[in-house]
This record gives sequence, C-alpha cells and structure tokens, in this order.
Amino acid sequence: MDFDGFIKDIQDNNWNVFGVEVYRDGALKHSYGDTSGLHEIYSATKTVLSIAVGIAYDEGRIELDRPFLDYIPIPRKQLDMFAGISIRRLLTMSVKGFPFRPEGDNWLEFSLNCGIEEPDRAEFDYSNIPAYLMCVVLHAALGCDLGEFIEQRIFAPMDITSYEYTRSPEGYFYGASGMRLPVHDLSKFGLLLYNKGIFGGTRIVSEEYVDLAVNVRQMNREGGYGFYIWKYRGGFSINGKWKQKCYVVPQSGIIVTFLSHIEDDSHDLKQSMEKHIFGIGQSEEEAFERIAAMEELFEKVRSGSGTPEDLAQLEAYYTSSDWRSDYELDEAGLLPAYLKRGVLSEDGVYDLLR
Repeated sequence: MDFDGFIKDIQDNNWNVFGVEVYRDGALKHSYGDTSGLHEIYSATKTVLSIAVGIAYDEGRIELDRPFLDYIPIPRKQLDMFAGISIRRLLTMSVKGFPFRPEGDNWLEFSLNCGIEEPDRAEFDYSNIPAYLMCVVLHAALGCDLGEFIEQRIFAPMDITSYEYTRSPEGYFYGASGMRLPVHDLSKFGLLLYNKGIFGGTRIVSEEYVDLAVNVRQMNREGGYGFYIWKYRGGFSINGKWKQKCYVVPQSGIIVTFLSHIEDDSHDLKQSMEKHIFGIGQSEEEAFERIAAMEELFEKVRSGSGTPEDLAQLEAYYTSSDWRSDYELDEAGLLPAYLKRGVLSEDGVYDLLR
C-alpha cells in the first residue's frame, strides 16, 4: 500500500478532496486532510437510511415483501399502480419511471402522482424518490420522527456527534441526500458494515440485514446494488454524487473513505486510489482482460460448443502461473464487480477437466 503516493496524486492534480482515511483489519492506518469537519455526503445519506431500515426490519416493524402503501396512512384509491410495489423494491431502486427527485411543496403527493408505466417490472432505475418514500414508511412504521430515531439509535451508539440533515417540505427526514458528516464518521458506517452490524462492541443492526444490504439484490451496469449500497469488486461501497466514497473490501480487510467535491465524470481519483491502496495497476488490468477471455472459453467448453483447441488453451491456462495469480486476485476481492469468474473456481476446473 502506497498511501503517500495516493496523497501526492491528490495534491499534484489539485483534486478537491477534503479528507481521506484508510483502515486495515478494523484499525485506522492512514489519514489525510480534514477528517473531522462537516462535508456534504449527498447520496451516501441513503446508506444511513438503510441502517435505520435494518433496525426496523430486525424489530419486526416492516416486512420487506409487503407493499409499501400498507405503511403510509393515506387513502388507497387511485393508487393501484403502486399496489404491488414492495419495500424491497424501494430499497433496490427497482421501480422504473420515477423522476430523479421529488418536487413542489408536498413531496408525498408529487411522488404518488408519478406515472409508472410498468409497475410490476423490477428494473434498476436510480432515483431519490424511493428513498424518500422509504423515509415516510419508516416514520409511520416506527411511530416516531425518523431523524430523531437515527440520532438516538444509530448516531449516539456510534459516537457521531457532529452532523446535519434535511427534511422534506412536509417535515419528513430526507434520507436520499442532504446530510453532512465528517470523513471519520462516514468511515464508521464502513466499519459497521465490515463488522456485520457491530460497532465498538455494540450491535446496531443484525448480521442478517447487513448480508441483505451489502450483497447484490438488483443487477445494474455497475455490477449490482443492495439496499442503498453499491457493489464494488469483491466488496461494496457507499457512494455520493460528487465522489463521496467509502469502499469496503472485506477479503483484503481494507476500508477507504474520502469526501470530495469533484463535478465531473472522470475516474482519475478512483484509479489513483486503486493503484496506490489496492495495488491495481497495468498488470492487474491485463489480468482482468485475460480472465474475461478465459471465461468465454470456459463457457464454450462447458456448454459443449468449444473446440479441442479451446480446451487445450484452457488446460494451458490452468497449468500456468497466470491462473494462480488470477485466482489470488479473486481471493483478495479485487476483480471488477461485473467480471464473471467461473473459470477461477477450483471446482469448475475439476469438473471441466476430469
């Protein structure tokens, strides 16, 4: 790990990064910049909301596959299009057709008057409205103000004392965005999830819910989405709009958190982080391309459509040092989330060649 190299890239490129923390095996190893001051975290707020959902789930206040309208105390007439949309689909952003954000003076009325053309079709479609609706659901299911609930049940036991958050025009906690936290406190959510729901020896949310939240529940082009948490390589990440990030790779024991404000679509900051923190360079990128090519051969041979030449090429790969190094990358959780890796399965190798 070359933390100094990462910081040098930040400084040399004048990237607007406020602060950085790196943890290994649960312990803070490196920090840079302002890690205690408040900064916008944008959609990383959704992960805080997810933990509140988990507590409500653990206590039996909500059921994931129950329609979300069951929890909202409003007349059900003219809402048939939403009747089959469950809590789970709000959590996985799998309701297609919502605008990006709620608008107007009454966000609930706005959201429930959106035209959803195919309400029964579960397809990833990112929007702030599902998270807002989840806040309304929790407000009703918990029987208390959600913001105060988060302060008491999440922030207090995690020793988070400096924070700001926003509300909808009707007064609901707005869990889609609008929160400000320090870098150090966003890291705490990475640690909480890394430790399967425990922070500082105190269980905040169940291991069962964490498993549901951090693993892929809805596929997308990024590799997958859990419950307001993104898939990242062999682990997961907490993401905000302008490069607010907390990357967690359990296999490597590494957590990387940074808060930034960089309004472009470049991947330079991420690539520098991966190079210097995870050691992903040109040779690793070549390995990813090799795995993809070998995976294609593997599928052809396994399906019976491969040629003897295909099988011979696979056998050569399996007996080379390349397969072992590619396998170790997978074991470290460093392969891209979208990359299929059946060719790296030891059982798959055995079944194919026996």
